[in-house]
Amino acid sequence: MPRSSSTAPPIPVSSVPNSVGTVLAQRCNEIIAYHAPISRALTAERTSLESKLIPVTAYIVVACAETFLRYPGLATRIDSAMPAEEIGRRARVPGCQVDSCFIWSIANFPLIGRQVFAALDPARDTPEHLFAILDFWDRVAGAYRGGDGTRQAWDTGTATPYDDATIAALLDAAVAVEDPDVRTGIKRLSATLVNYLFLLYFDTRAGYCDTGPYSVPGQPSRTLLVRDFYRLAQSDFAWSDVAAHVPYANLTAAFVLDGGTFRVTDFGTSNHMPEDYLDRVVAFSLSTTDGCAPGEVRPVPLDEIDGIVTAVRTAQAAHYRNIAAMTREEKIRCGAYVYFSFLRPFAEIAGIADELDWTVPRDLPEAILPLLYAMEGENTPPPEDGPYYPEFP
Repeated sequence: MPRSSSTAPPIPVSSVPNSVGTVLAQRCNEIIAYHAPISRALTAERTSLESKLIPVTAYIVVACAETFLRYPGLATRIDSAMPAEEIGRRARVPGCQVDSCFIWSIANFPLIGRQVFAALDPARDTPEHLFAILDFWDRVAGAYRGGDGTRQAWDTGTATPYDDATIAALLDAAVAVEDPDVRTGIKRLSATLVNYLFLLYFDTRAGYCDTGPYSVPGQPSRTLLVRDFYRLAQSDFAWSDVAAHVPYANLTAAFVLDGGTFRVTDFGTSNHMPEDYLDRVVAFSLSTTDGCAPGEVRPVPLDEIDGIVTAVRTAQAAHYRNIAAMTREEKIRCGAYVYFSFLRPFAEIAGIADELDWTVPRDLPEAILPLLYAMEGENTPPPEDGPYYPEFP
């Protein structure tokens, strides 16, 4: 169900008759107060954090601590190359990983990392430091949401960045789903890609993102769910050589659903009522943005599904074996790169991704790394007492 909007529109600095530091603290606190209850609820809804194969908690803490230290400076560099608002506008196309999940993350990761330094080095925690990334988030998020006054999927239960021409292209390519074997193939493709990307992103669901619900012209009982799958093939992930033979880097699946409702989350997933949404798919298309201009898609014939599934499963098996052979520290460094590089797609749109240093860990004090590497998650919900993210005094 849609959430009530609780946005934090920018306050003009000139309207606040205080020092610059006070203005920044006030603005930071407004953004922190917006995120805190949403992030508490999203964290409580997650299904799991720790796995037997990958030390997820340890790499998240390492990555988030680094984002607190370095994202403000990186955001400033990116914003200088291309304004955040323009990045948000350009991101409203298939195949672009500046999506709901990544936008949520670039603000929340530093806020999580900030708590690591609360006891370690509180002098680093100033509004002047944090404002750059929070303000960058605010402007990207507002533009990505089309300037409707909201900032996240949480505000409405929806995320519909794609324009009418894009939706028309996806619907024009859709094939009616009547044959049970076709439906089975669609289910197998979706499940295979989701599971593969979950492992490729080191037990993180950031490799795909749902958007919608979009209306289907002339068919009021039907809605469209769009699911983008990112970096399926060899990419900036150092371990992705296992995917050298995966035929597509990016895929976009369009599911035309008959009946039911769904809302999308800022984790890039969708929650359906009733849950069996794939049984209600009446039309489906598969497209790619590979080799296309921004905003364009190219249909992928459905008779390629079996070949895609086979290639992906081969890559996944090889990746699993490689992870199993890694040391704990190697796994943490790989997972930390996944999280820390959430800002990279923003830099790619701005054209400066290769000019920036994505090494992680880099700036964390060497003395605390063994402590962070040893951390284990307990899959427990966040505590109810106290602020989820503390505000500046």
